[in-house]
Formats: sequence, C-alpha cells, structure tokens
Amino acid sequence: MEENYYIGIDIGSTASKTVVMKEHQVVDSFTLPTGWNGRETAADIYTRLEEKQYVPGRGCVATGYGRVCVDYADKVVTEITCHGRGGWQLFGKNITIIDVGGQDTKVIKVADGQVVDFLMNDKCAAGTGKFIEVMATRLGASLEELYQLAEHGEPLSISAMCTVFAESEVISHIGSGEKREDIAAGVIDSVASRVASLASRFGISGDAALTGGLCDSPYFIKVLSEKLRCPVETHEFGRYAGALGAALTAEEKL
Repeated sequence: MEENYYIGIDIGSTASKTVVMKEHQVVDSFTLPTGWNGRETAADIYTRLEEKQYVPGRGCVATGYGRVCVDYADKVVTEITCHGRGGWQLFGKNITIIDVGGQDTKVIKVADGQVVDFLMNDKCAAGTGKFIEVMATRLGASLEELYQLAEHGEPLSISAMCTVFAESEVISHIGSGEKREDIAAGVIDSVASRVASLASRFGISGDAALTGGLCDSPYFIKVLSEKLRCPVETHEFGRYAGALGAALTAEEKL
C-alpha cells in the first residue's frame, strides 16, 4: 500500500527549503542553497526526494521566489499564502509574521488561520538577510561570527537606503580603522531598523513573530524587539514556514 506524502518546496533567492508531511505531521525537511539557477536547484531537490522515495505519485506544492522553476509541482502558490498558513501552524494564534528573506521582507497579518493583509518592502537587499551575508563577507566573517562580533560592539551609522551605497559606508568604516565589532553591530542595527520601520508602518496585530533565515539569530531578534518596542517570537522551525505552508496546502488541496 502506497503511503501518502505531501511535499512543500519554498525556492527562495538564497536558500531553498523542503518539507515532507504525512498525516499532518512533518516527517522530513532539508535546505539547499538556491545557487544561480532555480531550475537546477529544483532538480537537486527532486533527486533528494527521489532518493528518499517521496516523489512518485505524491502531491507537491511549490512557493517562493523561484516557484515556477519547480516544473514537477502539482500546484504553485504565492509565498504570502504559504507563509501565512505555515505561520499559523507554527504559532497557532492571531499574529503578525515578519519574514526576512534574501531578497525581500514581508509583513503578514494572520487571523483565524487566514491572511488578512500583507506588505512587502521594495526590491532592495539593504533590509534583508542578503545584505547581512554580503557585509559578513566584506568583514571576513561567517554569519555566526558576525553576530558574535555585533554583540560586543557599538553600532556605527549605516544610513544609506541602497545596498551599494550602504556597502560603501561599510568600506569607509573599514578604511577609517573602525572596530570590526562596531561595524558588525552597525550592519545588524541597520537591517533591524529597516525591518522595524516596515513593520511599524504597517502595524502589528496580535503578537509579532519572525520567520526566515534570521530567526535563528537570538541577537537579531533582540535588536528587532528593541526597535519594535515589543517582544518578537520565533520558532525552531521558523525558517521552514513557507515550505510548511506549501506542504499543508498540498495535503488540503491535493
């Protein structure tokens, strides 16, 4: 007798997340770097799923930046819908989800399991996780090292709204001999300020929760909470919110 698995795939601009569900329970999940070509990433995900014997005859929903690249998906669904559905599953209450991705930041209001409103930033990486990655490379640090440096620094001003000009400010700080800790703190403070500005402009309904790659950083969550003047929750499975929502949609619709 065949087992019914439902697969959610979230092809992000930086990382691609996959969740496999059976009987409303997550049985597997994994992340792959998206790389330069979403179709190649989708093919790599298919190979991984096939090795685990999840693919043949199964329901699959794709979401995210590169969802159209998943040509074997039975259905494609917007990331707003999937993040809202996944967020409701994770937090189980009316909540405002702040998802900081590699390309954009989304603020999604969820009530009674439904998305009631949302707002996205413009297509600029200055307020996203990609900016932090680029700045970590510029400072010769891993992401984990960048957060550790930032915790021991005093934030330097990085005020430019454009990634290119913001990077120029960081280069200028480096050239001036500023401490790496202070530059790192400035990078995190800059991104948190932009995210908080977007969320505050939109308004927080219920509690606030962070999803996406940055939800793994207690330091970023601390800074964002301070900027928003309210506690920001997260979940150990928060980076998979979009893929989880896609898998749940597959289970419900397919």
